Amino acid sequence: MKIQIPRGTQDILPGEVEKWQYIEQKAREICKNYCYEEIRTPIFEATELFVRGVGETTDIVQKEMYTFLDRGNRSLTLRPEGTAPTVRAFVEKKMYGFPEQPVKLYYIGPMFRYERPQSGRMRQFYQFGVEALGSDNPAIDAEVIALAMDFYTSLGLKKLTLVINSLGDLESRMKHREALIAHFQPHIKEFCSDCQTRLEKNPLRILDCKKDAEHELIKQAPSILDYLNQESAAYFEKVQHYLTEMGIPFVVDPTLVRGLDYYNHTAFEIMSNAEGFGAITTLSGGGRYNGLVKEIGGPETSGIGFALSIERLLLALDAEGITLPVQKEIDCYFISHGEEAYEKATILLHQLRKAGFSADQDYLNRKMKAQFKSADRKKAKFTVIIGENELNNETVAVKNMATGEQQEVPMDNLISFFQSTLK
Repeated sequence: MKIQIPRGTQDILPGEVEKWQYIEQKAREICKNYCYEEIRTPIFEATELFVRGVGETTDIVQKEMYTFLDRGNRSLTLRPEGTAPTVRAFVEKKMYGFPEQPVKLYYIGPMFRYERPQSGRMRQFYQFGVEALGSDNPAIDAEVIALAMDFYTSLGLKKLTLVINSLGDLESRMKHREALIAHFQPHIKEFCSDCQTRLEKNPLRILDCKKDAEHELIKQAPSILDYLNQESAAYFEKVQHYLTEMGIPFVVDPTLVRGLDYYNHTAFEIMSNAEGFGAITTLSGGGRYNGLVKEIGGPETSGIGFALSIERLLLALDAEGITLPVQKEIDCYFISHGEEAYEKATILLHQLRKAGFSADQDYLNRKMKAQFKSADRKKAKFTVIIGENELNNETVAVKNMATGEQQEVPMDNLISFFQSTLK
C-alpha cells in the first residue's frame, strides 16, 4: 500500500526550506527591534477555547476545525489560529501581573483548518503573528501595523496596500448593529443560510460573507464610520495621525470588518497589488480587541494583533519576482584517495566541525572526480584533498573553489588556516 501525504499539507524540502528559515529569521529580527518576545503554545487546545476565542458563529468554528476526543473523552482541537492560545497563556500564566506592560508577544508555527486546498491556502499552514496585550493607546495600534509593514518591506515587497477601518467602541458597535439588522432584515431570505443565522447573533459577519459578497444590500450597508461616537472617532483619527507621521500610506475602507463581538476600534488588512498574485489579495489581517481576555477568564484587558500566512507571503514574493538572498553553501568538502586517507579525512572533518565550520565528505566510496562534483553541488568554498603524498608529508591540499588556487597546509594548522581565511 502506497502511503501519501494528507491532502492540504506539504513537504518542504531542502532547497525550499531555506526560504522559510530566512523568512522566520527576518520575522524574529523585526520583532526584536520592536521588543516583542516569542511565545510557543501547544498544537492542540481545549475546543472550548476556540469556541469562545474565535466565535461560534464563525466559519472556522462551524466548519473548519480539526476536533477530536482524547482517551479521557475530552474535546480537543488542533489550533486554527494563534490569538486565542496566546491569550489563554496570558491569562493562565497571569502575565497581566507582569511589571512591564503591555505584554508584547509573537508566534510562528503551524495552524490547521479543514477547508478546500488551493494556492496559498493549505489545511496545515504556517502563521506569523503578534499580540500586544495591556494597552489601549492608539500609538500601539500604529506600532503593530508598522511592524507588519516593516516585515513585508524588509523582504523586498513593494506592491502593498494597507487598508484600515474603525469598528468603534461598544456603544458605537451597538448602534451600528441595530442599523445593520434594520437594513438586512426585510430581505434576509435573499442571503445564504449562514447570513440568516448571523442576522441576530452577529450581523457584522454578513458584511464579511464570501457567498453574498456581491449582493447590493452588502454594498449599500450602513457604514460603521457614520456611527462612531466622539471618543471612537478621536481614537481613529489618532491612529491615522501616527501612521501619517510614520510615513506609512493607508486607505480607509468602511466595509473592512472583524466579525467577532470583542473586536473594537482599529481593524486593518495588508493587500498585495502584484500582477498575477490571485483574486484573493489579502496577505494579513489584524485588529484591536476588548473582552477576549475576560472571556477566557482573565481581567478586562485590551489587546491588538495581526497574523499572516507564510505560504501567501511566498506567493507574493514570487508575484513580484523577488529572490530571497538564501545561500546554500558549505565551508569545505573533504576529498580523499585511499582507505588511510579517508580515515584521516574523517578525523580532520570532525575537528573542523567542532571548530565551527560547515564541512562534509563522501560516504559512498566514490572516485575523486565524483567527489569533486559533489563538492560543486554543495557549493563548497574550499576542498581539502588528502592522498598518499599528503599523508606522507602530514599536509593537506586546500583548493579555493572560486579561484582555483591550491596550497599545501600542515594538517595541524588546518583549523587555524580556516579561522584566518574564513573570518
